[in-house]
Amino acid sequence: MSATPAPDVVKDTPVMDLTIVVPAYNEEKRLGPTLESIVTHLTGRGDRFGRWELIVVDDGSTDGTRDVVAAVSAREPRVQLVTSPRNRGKGHALRLGVAASYGRRVLITDADLAAPIEELERLDTALADGRSAAIGSRATAGATIEHHQHRMRELLGRAGNFLIRRVAVPGIRDTQCGFKLFDGDRAREAFAASRLNGWGIDVEVLQHFRRSGWAVAEVPVRWAHQSGSKVRPLDYGRVLAELALLKARSVRPADVLATAVFLLMAVVLYSGRWKDPGGRYLPDSLQDQNQWEWFFAVTADSVRHLHNPLFSTLQGFPDGVNLMANTVMLGLSVPFAPVTLLWGPAVALTLVMTLGIAATAAAWYWLIVRRVVARRGAAFVGAALAAFAPPMVSHANAHPNFVVLFMVPLIIDRVLRLCAGTRVVRDGVVLGLMTAYQVFLGEEPLLLASIGMALFALAYGAARPDVARASWRPLLKGLGIGAAVCLPIVAFPLYWQFAGPQSYKSVLHGDNAGNSPLALLSFAERSLVAGNAQTANALSLNPTEQNAFYGWPLAALAFAIVVRLWERALVKALAFTALAAALLSLGPRIRIPLTDVVLDGPWAALAHKPLFESVIEGRVAMVCAPALGILVALALERLARTPGIGTQYVGMVAVAAALIPLVPAPLKAVDRVDVPAFIADGTYRSYVGEGESLVPVPLPDPGDAEALHWQTAAGLGFRLPGGYFNGPYGEERVGIYGASPRYTSNLLRDVRNNGTAPTIGDNWRRQARADFAYWKAGALVLAPQPHDTVLRETVDELVGRPGKWTGGVWVWDLHDGR
Repeated sequence: MSATPAPDVVKDTPVMDLTIVVPAYNEEKRLGPTLESIVTHLTGRGDRFGRWELIVVDDGSTDGTRDVVAAVSAREPRVQLVTSPRNRGKGHALRLGVAASYGRRVLITDADLAAPIEELERLDTALADGRSAAIGSRATAGATIEHHQHRMRELLGRAGNFLIRRVAVPGIRDTQCGFKLFDGDRAREAFAASRLNGWGIDVEVLQHFRRSGWAVAEVPVRWAHQSGSKVRPLDYGRVLAELALLKARSVRPADVLATAVFLLMAVVLYSGRWKDPGGRYLPDSLQDQNQWEWFFAVTADSVRHLHNPLFSTLQGFPDGVNLMANTVMLGLSVPFAPVTLLWGPAVALTLVMTLGIAATAAAWYWLIVRRVVARRGAAFVGAALAAFAPPMVSHANAHPNFVVLFMVPLIIDRVLRLCAGTRVVRDGVVLGLMTAYQVFLGEEPLLLASIGMALFALAYGAARPDVARASWRPLLKGLGIGAAVCLPIVAFPLYWQFAGPQSYKSVLHGDNAGNSPLALLSFAERSLVAGNAQTANALSLNPTEQNAFYGWPLAALAFAIVVRLWERALVKALAFTALAAALLSLGPRIRIPLTDVVLDGPWAALAHKPLFESVIEGRVAMVCAPALGILVALALERLARTPGIGTQYVGMVAVAAALIPLVPAPLKAVDRVDVPAFIADGTYRSYVGEGESLVPVPLPDPGDAEALHWQTAAGLGFRLPGGYFNGPYGEERVGIYGASPRYTSNLLRDVRNNGTAPTIGDNWRRQARADFAYWKAGALVLAPQPHDTVLRETVDELVGRPGKWTGGVWVWDLHDGR
């Protein structure tokens, strides 16, 4: 780089009031009039802009650009030339020019002067109002476009500006207008820190101003497109590439490390499955792994064949299954359909659950850093607790809808933005879209998150009534906008869920599915250090529903944190949220431990209300996880600022003592039962015709759904009566698990469970024939299992002839003498 000022120019002082920087590359035709206009305007304004200099940066031009500058400089010594030996881009040219400047203000303008130099007055006025930068804008009210670009260029520009606003500099509508006035010192600092050499330099510099807290004014200007533009269609792609690079560079190494550790934690948790996704099974999932793999397989099949993804007759045949009334997670099972089709549902499910829990932890980390604490270490610990707390690990066995919760922190953040009232319409629209997507990930987690947010809002509003008064109007307006956006998207799916084929009213979970108070203070089965399977199973519905189990040390730590930080409204609200959620999770009736005293719980007021009646109330305790995680993050940040190593040491030991017992062990995994050769090699096809079903003995149900694995292994090549899903029962259409029972399905289930069979007479045979006809059964199939001998004898009696051993199973072909 070389600077070539006119020979008679001697700078008595490096101080200038104004520097104009003009980048130029092969601009011999347009540059002369531009320089003349600038010099004439500044000279004609006398002392309005004080002492000034004009720096032209030649970016390796191959035409007569330098000669044009030299000619002007010979007449006006304040015009200088800075050269680059080769063309490296607008960003590099501006960096050289600004570095060579001495002005208290620095104006950068394009060589075509699309924004006339007279518009400098507007920018200078805005800068004088205390801003650090005043940038010309074609997109704000008052701007005048005298000559438009080609329509396609305008569309590409608007699309680029939209992405820039979303990714880099929110709030600035036009970053690419080449007419910007900066405070000189801050411009030199920002351009010196820049790295981009192309058109993305404007975004990078404005991002630097934004992060430094330097005010930027967007000023409407007159603008006219000039022929001879150096911007080519491919340059838009280069700007996007630079934008992506800029975004990548803006990520802090600590954030990348935190995300990587979350992913590693998720992989370790599911390490038993990752050894062989198709050949390993999580026994604590009971039959849910079979069910979820089926959900992913049937969704991928619907995508592949353009079938209705909300309904299927592949199980529950012939009535079918209302998939919207079952949590099939269309928000992930649809986009992961290619993975399912290429590598199978076992791989897709394992990948979704691993990435999902890691993404959830990363989302909580992002929210805590953005809203609560600045220290990344404190945020990491809080997010890890929120995503890997014992209830989450329990559900990680079987329920991806309660593990993949990355949208919840994003929804919370958007609600908080609404409370600020700055961009209510935009934030309301985004909230509506987020909520609609969460509906297709899981409605019950959304309901639980809403309960948690409502509890927090009530408590925070009570602690800070001034904030509540300022927030409720924009919040309600934004929620209304969000509902208006969300409802049209989810209206038909929800109609199908509640009124479509095989819909139901509510699912029966028993009279009381709440937690015992002891469960809140005990340790879960998978807690690495303190886990106790016998205690955990005694205090929970099953291994997938250990919905509390935070341990008494964490409860004691949380109490101490609340007492110590009670002056903070946030702490009061978090404490109330955690305590209220824990009380609600105890169910409608609370039995006092070690006594016969039973009290009405607060859940009783909600237990029979619409939506709430189908909730397993013990799951409300999952709301405690992020509340406790944020409390721990607050405590760790306070400890880090506390003087005295002794105090810090004691505090860190207390936190470690509370959290180490909760560190989860990898989920248990065992080798999967092989699919019988009769299914695996396709022999079943000669027994089951078009429109018929294959009937496993006994029929698949929530207690044994291995037949769903047969079906997915066979590429969904046959239909099944029975199954594991939620469906209606009786005229009241009450929700039950599995298909509506029939005489023969009940008989076969009882024989499997008890090992004894009733005497089979004509009545049983007539009923069996009616049930076989209802199921459109092509064949009955009995795989080796406990009590298989008595099962085979029972089916022999029902069919009236012995079965045939083939492909590792007993088969009764029903086509002869149906």
